This record gives sequence, structure tokens and C-alpha cells, in this order.
Amino acid sequence: MIKQIIAIGQVVSRTATHWLQQHPKRLTAAVAALLLSAGGGAFAVASLGPDAADLPVRDILETVQPLAVFDYSREAAPVYVLYRTDSTRASDTADTLLKRLGIDDAPAAAYLRSDDNARQILLGRSGRQVTAEALNDQRLNKLTARWSTDDEGQFKRLVIERKGDGFTTRLETAALRASSQLASGTIQSSLFAATDEAKIPDTVAVQLAEIFSGDIDFRRELRKGDRFSVVYETLEGDGEPLRTGRVLSAEFVNAGKSYQAMWFDEPVARQAADSPQAGNPSSKGGYYTLDGQSLRRAFLSSPVAFSRISSGFAMRFHPVLKQMRAHLGTDFAASTGTPARTVGDGLVTFSGVQNGYGNVVFIKHRGNTETVYAHLSKLLVKRGDRVSQGQTIGLVGSTGWATGPHLHFEVRNNGVQQDPMKVAQKSDTVPVTAAVKPVFDKLAQQARVALAAAASMEVTSAQ
Repeated sequence: MIKQIIAIGQVVSRTATHWLQQHPKRLTAAVAALLLSAGGGAFAVASLGPDAADLPVRDILETVQPLAVFDYSREAAPVYVLYRTDSTRASDTADTLLKRLGIDDAPAAAYLRSDDNARQILLGRSGRQVTAEALNDQRLNKLTARWSTDDEGQFKRLVIERKGDGFTTRLETAALRASSQLASGTIQSSLFAATDEAKIPDTVAVQLAEIFSGDIDFRRELRKGDRFSVVYETLEGDGEPLRTGRVLSAEFVNAGKSYQAMWFDEPVARQAADSPQAGNPSSKGGYYTLDGQSLRRAFLSSPVAFSRISSGFAMRFHPVLKQMRAHLGTDFAASTGTPARTVGDGLVTFSGVQNGYGNVVFIKHRGNTETVYAHLSKLLVKRGDRVSQGQTIGLVGSTGWATGPHLHFEVRNNGVQQDPMKVAQKSDTVPVTAAVKPVFDKLAQQARVALAAAASMEVTSAQ
């Protein structure tokens, strides 16, 4: 019995050895499957079918038809429209303007030269926003120019468009869209240098000086390290900025002391509060501190929009008389033709020529206060006229005893000259009415948030 078992085992062993010699790859597969199952993997059974390497191989050749090539000579090529925006320049001709806009189109240039609207509005004019649409062969498809007008809520649009082999022109009026801009800066040398560094328009810098002029003497009291934050309007046409609007809120830190202001139109607030006093179209908005005190004082600090003081209220060497004399006024350096404005409401008591003053205007205000505006090149008011604060009364010049164009300005109280800046700072202010104070407080809180966001922009950019 044992001999029979041994004999069978030898037969099985020889058969297995012969099979392994003939099929070594199948052994590898079986071992791999066993290892995978032993390691926790899925159990697999090696195929006991024939080895692929033993199967017959047959080559099959087939002809493949190539894809058709697109024939652009028979079909129109896709049309691309390219856009480019620029501003017109005073030296622009039809050719130079189109070239700067990436247009190479002689018929379009000829049309600009022949069209009355294009000549008057585009050529030789500076600062007009222009957008050109060019075809992929650099011909003009459409040209649009935009500019603001005296109407505060609207802008003009000139459209020149390709029609067949020629062009058409149309002139349109559209509504401006106001958006808010946030900015901040730090004084290193001057206000205008700081606003230039912060890419803030000069018109905003002038407004900042006007808003805080009753509290800060921007000609003598600015310090290095003073900082400001401002939220202002930008008026846009078709998404393009066309001009700067009003300062909405501002903060100025001078010598460590913070001054804040916001624009507030009381009639609007009255309507929002459903007050019976609503609907007073003659009332004007103004700037207020964030606790509700008006920044509009009885007297402005300057009769000329923010400008340099060439001679202050002090002793000086007189340039004409050649001797030391008290200068009982303030000289504001400005070019000939600059508007001179009254610093407060009043009555014109004299407008004409007077000795060394040249062309001069005297205005009587309440409280026995009188202001004097001298060396004017042109008088725009006459005796007996009633004038309001900020009204233009003449143009700066160099008449009388003046060695150059400037405005000599005096403030007299009971006939005695006083420092204009101190008079402005001491003049009265008026708070918002109790009826609209709740609405004002809500707007003031929004202004605080906006100013904080504006201030954080400078901190972020400095890091």
C-alpha cells in the first residue's frame, strides 16, 4: 500500500515539474495572487487558460481616410473685435488719434477730418475719453467719445460707426453714474504732494483744504506725518471715469488731533424722516462734523480757492515803498484771471479804482465787519449788490501798487484790520436741526465705517 502511494507521488511530482517548466509565468501569477490574498487583499485565482504569448499573431492593414482641411478661401474667416481706450490730446489729428488707438484705416481718418462733429469734439481737444473697436484687419468698426457737461447729472457721447462702406455719426446724451472711491495718504512735504502720491485728483485736495480750512491753516500748520482719509465720488459714463465729484466724508489728523467731516443735505434727510419741513429746494447741503456741527462758518478763511500765501498778516519790507511796514492784510499768490470770491454774505459798498489798491471791492458784513479785495484785473460786482458766501466778485490781477498778480485781502472790524484766518476760525457754526438728527446719526455711522476702511488702505499698502 505504501509502495503504491510513493509511486503515485512520484508520478504527480514529475507531472508538476514538467508543467512548471512549460508554464513558468502561470506560477508567478498564482504566487502573486496568493500573496495578495494573504496580505488581506482580494483573493484571486490565476487563470489557467492558455498563455497570451503562445497565441498566434496576425497583422491587419486598413486604409484610413484623412479629415477634410477647412478651406478659408471659400468660407469667411472668423471676425474678431479688438477694444482700446485712450484720451484725446490737444495735438491730435485724425491720423495720430487713430494710430494711437491701434487703427490703420485711411477712409476712417478721412471721415474724421470731414465730419463736423468729429472735428469739433475730437481733433485738437484734450481730455476726451475715446474707445475704439477695431476689426482684425485694423479697420475701424466703431469709435465712441465721452465727456462731462455743465449738467451735473449727464454726459455727452459721440458715436462714429461703420455702415457698409462708409460711416455714420450720432450725438447722444446719457446719465452719469456715481461711484465712491476710498483713499488715504500721509503728509511728507505738502498736501498736493501727498494727494499726488496717493493718486487722488487735485480737485479732491482742494476740497479737503476747503472743508477743514476753518480748523487747520494748510499754509502754516501742516506737519510731516499728518495723515488723511477721504471718500469721494467719481462720475462715470459707460463705466469710464469722466470727472471727480464731491468729497462725501473725510478725516484729517493734524498735529495729533483728528478732524472729521461728512457731506449732509438736510432737505434730503427731512424727506427721509417724513418731516413736515420737507421739500425746501432752496436749501443747500454742507459739511458737518460727525457729531452734527456745521463746518460752514460765517466767513471763509480764503478769498481764493486753495492757493499759496505770498505775504501774511505781519510786519514786512514793502516791495514798492522800500521800507518796513505792517502788512495789515494777506496776499494770496494766484495767476491773473483767477476767480476772487467773497468770504461771507454781505453788501458791496464800493467797487472801483482806489489808490494803491487798484481795482478793489469793499463788502460790508454783519457785526461791523468789512472785507477788502484789491489789485483785481476785472470787477464783476457793483456798489449796492448783495453777495453770498463763495460768490465770484472779480478776477485776480496786478492793478495798483502790485509787483505781480495776486489778491490782497483784508478783514476789518470797526475799521481795524484783523488776521483773516483767526476771524474765520472764530466765526459761528450751526448744528443740524433736531428733526433730522436721527437720520444724520445713521449717515454719520456709515461715514465712520467708510473712513476706517479708507484709512486701512494706507496701512495695507505700507506693509
